[in-house]
Amino acid sequence: MRLGTLSAAVVLSAAVNSAGAASVTNTAFINGLALDGAAVDLSNGTMAERRLGYFSDLYYDPQRKEWWGLSDRGPGGGLLNYETRVQRFTIDVAPNGAISNFQVAATIKFNEGGTALNGIAPNPTSVLGRAFDPEGFVVIPKSGNLLVSDEYGPSLIEFDRNGNLLRRFTVPANLQPRNSTTGVPNFASDAGNDAGKRTNRGFEGLAISPDGEFAYAMLQSAMLDEGGGGGRYSRIVKFDTTTGQAVAQYAYLMDRSGQGQGISSLVALGGDRFLVLERNNRGVGVGAELNTADKLVYEIDLNGAVDVSGITLPASATFVGAVTKVAKVMDLDQDRPFLGGRSPEKWEGLAVGPELAPGLFLILAGTDNDYSVTQSGSGEQFDEWLRFTDTDPNASAILCPIGTMAGCTFANGGAAATLTGEYSLLPGILHAYSANIARYVMPAPEPGTWVLVAGALGLLGWRRHQG
Repeated sequence: MRLGTLSAAVVLSAAVNSAGAASVTNTAFINGLALDGAAVDLSNGTMAERRLGYFSDLYYDPQRKEWWGLSDRGPGGGLLNYETRVQRFTIDVAPNGAISNFQVAATIKFNEGGTALNGIAPNPTSVLGRAFDPEGFVVIPKSGNLLVSDEYGPSLIEFDRNGNLLRRFTVPANLQPRNSTTGVPNFASDAGNDAGKRTNRGFEGLAISPDGEFAYAMLQSAMLDEGGGGGRYSRIVKFDTTTGQAVAQYAYLMDRSGQGQGISSLVALGGDRFLVLERNNRGVGVGAELNTADKLVYEIDLNGAVDVSGITLPASATFVGAVTKVAKVMDLDQDRPFLGGRSPEKWEGLAVGPELAPGLFLILAGTDNDYSVTQSGSGEQFDEWLRFTDTDPNASAILCPIGTMAGCTFANGGAAATLTGEYSLLPGILHAYSANIARYVMPAPEPGTWVLVAGALGLLGWRRHQG
């Protein structure tokens, strides 16, 4: 190990243990579901257009007792037409937290003025337009509206509950992917850019304060001018939800760079505490490398972190004033009931659910299965079928033109292949955990709800007294 790496590890270890006791303790795996990779949502269109993309993010709205599952820009990596959407779903939760019976209850497409926000990459590349790659999702407690973060911009957009765009938040200029000399942005790739977020590394995580006053959007990894693929500091941007303006930025130190290391989810616990899902891109997934999976959830504390809005962060050198990693609270790679006992590549969804017992809460973690679609270097799109009994399911994958089961070839050599019943599309994985969460604050009701609740409780008390 190099001296620089050792020093960084020592600093990280100190940071993880420097903020006192963790709020989240006694985390335990309960059970999981493997959800059919060929399942479709409730929209119209072909089977391929309706295929569930599963969990780029998860959210639980305790006021309406609703679960939400966000899918990203669609199959094809920004090359195929796809009307972006979110799924509201139902799931049965047993008293011990075990989950079952996943069902899509509503499919809501995002649109602006009646025109769909589409997953196709921006063209021309300097104009974002209606290109949209949704990655983070919350419900704003004080209005009930939907707030969604995007990777292309990066963007933060508010929608009503029917998916109609209401407003775009103002994203700080230093995050825009651009050429620092000409100022020209490229929202579709890194070509020509030397500053701002990296391509496909925009706002990946999104959290909302319990009162709905602030939203927190998190870049997936370091910006181009802060180390790019070799950088270890990501940014958390705090937005005022009333004005739509950013009010602060904070530095988060990732465990490492390389292997696609990045942030996949951000969950508010109340106060300045959050859960962060940090992972690499190893595991079972379309076009992925199998070993070695690393999927960790940390509790972090923003209290005492420095506002870095006007600061250029180092690539990996110690930055005093970064967000504190309080403790590692979950290791998603430890629990492998599916995929032949191997870890899925893309753990991206994380949400705190209902209370199971006093102080004990359900936590759901979910994967993005990329619609089980991959593409060649020339942009051809294929369904990827896997056999999970193989030593490396990725290596033995079979590729078929999207929506068909003919004209298939082996992914590792291009030889003709025939699908058998042993193969299946990559499922979405959903895990249930329980954990004690001290000082957890649930999202507050929207305006007027407290009055209704208080009135109802008063009436109930009056009736009981009369009885």
